[in-house]
Amino acid sequence: MTVPSMTWRGRRTARRAANSSAVDTGARAGFVGRGVLYLLIGVLAVRVAFHPGGGKQADRSGALAEIAGKPFGSLLLWALGAAVAGMVLWRLSEAAFGAAGTDGRKPRKRLISGGRAVFYGFVAYSVLSFAAGSGNGGSSDRTSKDVTARALDLPGGRWLVGAAGIGVVAAGCWVFGRAVLRKFDEHLRTASMSSRTRHAVDALGVLGGMARGVLFAAAGAFAVVAAVRYEPGKAKGMDDTLRAFTQTPAGPWLLVAVAVGLMAFGAFSFASARYRRT
Repeated sequence: MTVPSMTWRGRRTARRAANSSAVDTGARAGFVGRGVLYLLIGVLAVRVAFHPGGGKQADRSGALAEIAGKPFGSLLLWALGAAVAGMVLWRLSEAAFGAAGTDGRKPRKRLISGGRAVFYGFVAYSVLSFAAGSGNGGSSDRTSKDVTARALDLPGGRWLVGAAGIGVVAAGCWVFGRAVLRKFDEHLRTASMSSRTRHAVDALGVLGGMARGVLFAAAGAFAVVAAVRYEPGKAKGMDDTLRAFTQTPAGPWLLVAVAVGLMAFGAFSFASARYRRT
């Protein structure tokens, strides 16, 4: 057997592994896990809107604490961490062998999948650390301020933080735009949906994507302000960013609107668990 043929067979075997039922199951479990987190964050954000001093954080840390306080909370946290780890496995397979779709093997698509694998890897680690009792889920506000402070102390730190903030703002605008244009339909098996289901999923995807885009853009804007003023405390995590919406002329109602959008994205994630092409 020649070396080229062995290499070709090895690649074919690897692709089969990437397309295996285990990876597919992991991806769908990951969407469920993501949906749970966003749904809880949305619920916590509504509480913050009307009870800002309630002590609950509207971020991943607060969502994990909410789960931990329920019956069988520890077991649920381990299950959630494993589900998010399934998302990591799927994204890694996309980065290595390409995603579903005609352009899924393009370098840009693989790079994006790799970045998402890193992000969800961090989320999975924080959830599992919380479940093991060795972490608090990583308060987004404290983490943002600490990371910003360290970055500002580096040579050219203000430029670094400012560029990162602009990048997050751009990402938020990208997420918002894709939601409005319903780009998510490209990744769903819409032919398997009834007309009513498709309309519902579209509405959830648009509303959820717009809310995420606004949230990301606002968080990035705060990072830019922290860089310009050289004040790490101006950087905000998810919880502080959401609370900032209550300080607008719309008062708590803008936060409620964003919170409803986040809950919609959680529901959209549940739909993706069933209809997403993997």
